[in-house]
Amino acid sequence: MKHGFVKVAAAVPYVKVADCYYNVDRIASMIRQADKEGVEIILFPELSITGYTAGDLLLHPFLIEEAYNALLQLVKETADCELLAIVGIPIRVEEKLFNSAVVFQSGHILGAIPKTYLPNYREFQEKRWFSPSEVLQYKEVAIGNETVPIGKNILFRSGKVGIGIEICEDMWTPYTPGTRLGLYGAHIIFNLSASNENVGKHNYLRSLISGLSSQGLYGYVYASSGYGESSTDLVYTGKAFIAEIGKIVEEMQRFDYSERMIVSDIDVTQIQNERLTNSSFKSAVSHFAQEDVREIPFKLRSAEDSYPVNRPIRCNPFIPEEIPENESCAEMFEIQVCGLVQRLRHIKAEHAVIGISGGLDSTLALLVTASAFDKLGLSRNGIFAVTMPGFGTSSRTHDNAVTMCKELGVSFMEIDIKEACLKHFQAIGQDPTQHDTTFENVQARERTELLMNLANKHKGLVIGTGDLSEIALGWCTFNGDHMSMYSVNSTVTKTCVSLITNWYANHIAQSEHLAAVLADIVNTPYSPELLPVKDDESEMSQVTEELIGPYELHDFFLYHMIYSKSSPEKVFYLASVAFAGKYDEALIKSTMKQFVKRFFSQQYKRNCMPDGPKVGKLSLSPRGEWRMPSDAVGTMWIRAIDML
Repeated sequence: MKHGFVKVAAAVPYVKVADCYYNVDRIASMIRQADKEGVEIILFPELSITGYTAGDLLLHPFLIEEAYNALLQLVKETADCELLAIVGIPIRVEEKLFNSAVVFQSGHILGAIPKTYLPNYREFQEKRWFSPSEVLQYKEVAIGNETVPIGKNILFRSGKVGIGIEICEDMWTPYTPGTRLGLYGAHIIFNLSASNENVGKHNYLRSLISGLSSQGLYGYVYASSGYGESSTDLVYTGKAFIAEIGKIVEEMQRFDYSERMIVSDIDVTQIQNERLTNSSFKSAVSHFAQEDVREIPFKLRSAEDSYPVNRPIRCNPFIPEEIPENESCAEMFEIQVCGLVQRLRHIKAEHAVIGISGGLDSTLALLVTASAFDKLGLSRNGIFAVTMPGFGTSSRTHDNAVTMCKELGVSFMEIDIKEACLKHFQAIGQDPTQHDTTFENVQARERTELLMNLANKHKGLVIGTGDLSEIALGWCTFNGDHMSMYSVNSTVTKTCVSLITNWYANHIAQSEHLAAVLADIVNTPYSPELLPVKDDESEMSQVTEELIGPYELHDFFLYHMIYSKSSPEKVFYLASVAFAGKYDEALIKSTMKQFVKRFFSQQYKRNCMPDGPKVGKLSLSPRGEWRMPSDAVGTMWIRAIDML
């Protein structure tokens, strides 16, 4: 296990019904292939050694004996492989037959798990051949010369990683064996299945697997019988899924008549972190985990084995991968609008004041405010969009601000703050040629003071524009742009603000002129525009990303380090994979240090941040999910980054 990932595979081999030696030969071939690819645990379908559709042949003692012999041959032939393998076989014990999973590794059988729920309805009649696990009295079974544990409450463990096994119908029940084993400490559930095809069944199965992994906070690996099973009455096409906490991370193509295998990585440390955070999961463990569970050790590969992660690492993890990007943008925008509508309705406000810079954040905040006024049936004239040019305002951002406000039909005001700032400098004894932090912050606070006073005058509220990325980095002026009366962007990252604004330009903008302006704003470099502009007044003197590093890296770190709670070593590895070819490791490392330093040092700004709706997966509001003392230090994180 490297960086908390366990590499798993779900395989669908060719089978011949009742030809156990042919079947184990195909299984062995796929085990060797998977072992070469660095797979640590591989799963095969239900009754994969005999074939699921053997019918009454399953009651023939000769088939059972040969299945045992074939299994022993398989275990011996793959003894040089490191991975853990899970296959399906009928096991005879107590003069009963149990539809079972057998787990083996490095030439040894570790245990057997019988099926708990036997389907006996519609096309299924398993009770004709098998007994359920609840009637099993023995705790061990002889397979060849080995005596191995057998039972429904078996957990296989390697260090901190636990896995559990259920079989087909087990997952279709109200309280699944996988759910139970998850509460006992299984981080990945493996399901050996033989699910036939019906129109519409596949999508239902897909949603069931996704839902189970989400509800149980575990990874889920599923493999179902395919080519070679009898088509006398049913069709088996081979299905496989790998899921993790509600996400299908890999899926097998159906209606393919070849042997197939899907491989992906399950982030076990993420599962463990989610369980540590989720108080309801811990309560369920206390309530339901009452039975004795046997733990059987196995070995995962050494963390030094350098097999790459098979699953894609997304550059923008704040955008859900399960739905199209445009749908995500629309949903985030509507959540922002909904929050503002409720706040306006609650305080009975018919006016709002918002500072418009011509930059990205204030643009999205204005679009949200305009939409909220539309939904409330209020005139957009009640929105006072105020542009306040200062020493660093470029002609590009100024002109875009003016045009956008005109296109949106809001009340536009322009207040030049330069003279007021010069008087302020004079009052406090600040040299106006000294372009330091005071020079910058005076402008930010002057703008906020104007907005607050205008809001009082018009009995409205100041709409905040700062985004989640800026709040995380403290890239805002305390009691300046840091403060507002309702902050609609406060849980939307900079990268998502850009995506939403671009989506609005392409799908919502009511004129081509507005769409063009919004597109130019999206393409404008990020800048606070507080230092004097260059001679032609069109170019900015400050570009934020040149000072602190790329925002998409900061957003990546914010998600994986703060939301997912991953270690610096793991976050660096993930970033190196996600941004390979775009950013070199030196830039990733330096930006990561910048993120940690600023995140810890700027907590005091977050402790008094204004109200704002939670839109994505993370909020840094002290009233929500993030509570950290302002004097906490990031020394250990920095030290870990330095050692990378």
